Amino acid sequence: MAGWRVGIDIGGTFTDIVAVHDGSETPRSAKVPSRAADPVGSITAALGAVGLRPDEVQELIHGTTRVTNAIVEGRLEPVALIATEGFEDIIEIGRQSRRDLYRLDVPPKPAPLVPRERRIAAGGRMLHDGTELAPLAPGQAKEAAERAVASGARSVAIALLHAYANPAHEEAIAERLKGRVPYLSLSHVINPEAREYERTIATVLNAAVMPLAAEYLAKLRATLPAETRLSVMHSAGGMASPEAASERPLVMALSGPAAGVAAAAAVARDVGEQAVLSFDMGGTTTDVALILDGQAEITADAKLADQPLRQPMVAIESIGAGGGSIVRHGPGGLSIGPQSAGAEPGPACYGRGGAQPTVCDANAILGYLNPRRKLGGEITLDRAKAEAVFAPLAATLGVPVVELALGVLRVADATMARALNKITVERGVDGRGATLLAFGGMGPMHAVGLARSYGMSRVLVPAFSSAFSALGCVAAETSYTRQRTLRLPGDSFDTFRLASVRQALAEELQAPLLEQGHAPEALVVEETALIRYRGQSYAVDVAMTGIGTAEDLAAAFEARHEALFGFASGEAWELLGLRVRVRAPRKARIPGAPASAAPARPFATDPCWFAPGEPVPTPRYDRAVLSLGDVIHGPAIVEDDWSTTVIPPGWQAAPDERGNILLTEEAA
Repeated sequence: MAGWRVGIDIGGTFTDIVAVHDGSETPRSAKVPSRAADPVGSITAALGAVGLRPDEVQELIHGTTRVTNAIVEGRLEPVALIATEGFEDIIEIGRQSRRDLYRLDVPPKPAPLVPRERRIAAGGRMLHDGTELAPLAPGQAKEAAERAVASGARSVAIALLHAYANPAHEEAIAERLKGRVPYLSLSHVINPEAREYERTIATVLNAAVMPLAAEYLAKLRATLPAETRLSVMHSAGGMASPEAASERPLVMALSGPAAGVAAAAAVARDVGEQAVLSFDMGGTTTDVALILDGQAEITADAKLADQPLRQPMVAIESIGAGGGSIVRHGPGGLSIGPQSAGAEPGPACYGRGGAQPTVCDANAILGYLNPRRKLGGEITLDRAKAEAVFAPLAATLGVPVVELALGVLRVADATMARALNKITVERGVDGRGATLLAFGGMGPMHAVGLARSYGMSRVLVPAFSSAFSALGCVAAETSYTRQRTLRLPGDSFDTFRLASVRQALAEELQAPLLEQGHAPEALVVEETALIRYRGQSYAVDVAMTGIGTAEDLAAAFEARHEALFGFASGEAWELLGLRVRVRAPRKARIPGAPASAAPARPFATDPCWFAPGEPVPTPRYDRAVLSLGDVIHGPAIVEDDWSTTVIPPGWQAAPDERGNILLTEEAA
């Protein structure tokens, strides 16, 4: 049956797939181990796991960690950097801040991405308002281009001073390089904003991953039939064409986690939750994000491997604590990750040769994972092997293996609670009244423990929780986002300039959507003003919906500043920049799993530990047979092929009409 819409998310441990079809009531879902050396093979294997041939796929939406991993692991293409004369070393000078304030054995800042011999000076000079201070002579442009070609680099980054205000000099040099180097990255295209260091780094990173991304997407495109429409998830939570992603591959950083947050936002809107903390715990990492009124928080200040990305992206806090994270004991006590056992060999309980204790092994020891069920029909869990790798550490600490496993989960939950603080308390939000939306292969297993650690009383486990990022790909809208520096003072506000930039950005972002066949009247334009008090370093995001005058902007800024920081001073302000997002809305909802008609009955009862001492008899339920009206009191476990939801004593669970499971404290 042709016409399938397929979402595929390639993670560090597993590749998830969700396939939906208008003629099929139930989506198809599966997981396969990720093939780090052959990501296209991971996609082919995932399609086979849900019984689909490539020619049956009408649209494939893809989220990947390929760009993210390349940056984190330093597998970057050599780049030549052309910068304004006198600013060639800006990527080495950086900012004053150190990685670690009190450790002198740690390098204070990352090593420069481009060595000095490939940093090329260009003449000419622009001022911050776009005025040309010194012209770029044709001979200077030619010399810079020749030196870039002579460097032997396949990818060239051009980042000239204040090019965001006037890109003429960058364009002049780029014109001399076209056709002579395969890959060009221009700062006024990648990040048309002030902050020379951040803009230069973002441009260099984009150039460094361009060959990897372009060749990967070209290979994937060649693997799929010509009739299959291919889209790529980007880090702002929407999808883009592979052509746009090849030009600006930096937008693919964190695209997989962004897909999960997009799905979480859709579920939050669907069920009417105003404040949601998304909690995506996979095999390698845990990603958390804040969702208010059905919209994920967006930031342009994200970092990856200590490098600023300067791309509008979902504000995700990512930590190296997943199911496969390795447990160690050091001077500070137990630590979790960031090293991971991955998919091969995986945790010891997978029985594939894992020899180090992991978080997943702790869950197996405590009885939460079902030893009779094969994960995804492939992996049989072996509790004895998990106990064997925990035994040496337990002997060193002088505690029973079960107590060590309970301690590991408490440490893991505390680590993840600190990540939640970063997206709530540090942004002026009290997250204790929010609902924790848990997904990923391990998220539902740790959700209640994390909620208790953080002080929350509601947890929502969505349908298809183990492949939720792939589900986010399926439900994503096509969208493009840009951010531009303006610097408009509030006391002499230039309404005409703001209007012209709004129109220019909207037209620029609408163009690729119109080329894809979307009707102009169907497109939605969303605008966010970036405003600060004059003299401040960073701006506050202010939605421009319903705002038409400078007075309206000032009032909205004051209200937003007071909500975030507890005060508003009424001082002189300026509109630093503008962020515009254009999207093509989709009518499709997040697919749900309909509840069963009959009351659920446990299919087994196993001993599980929730505290030191004796185990507690714990019934197991198949998630597929939960019905409306069921209330499952803890201790209990609800499971499907790839996901396990733990309901500890004192908590209860109830499904809704779309197959989501709501967990609450019984006292509440």
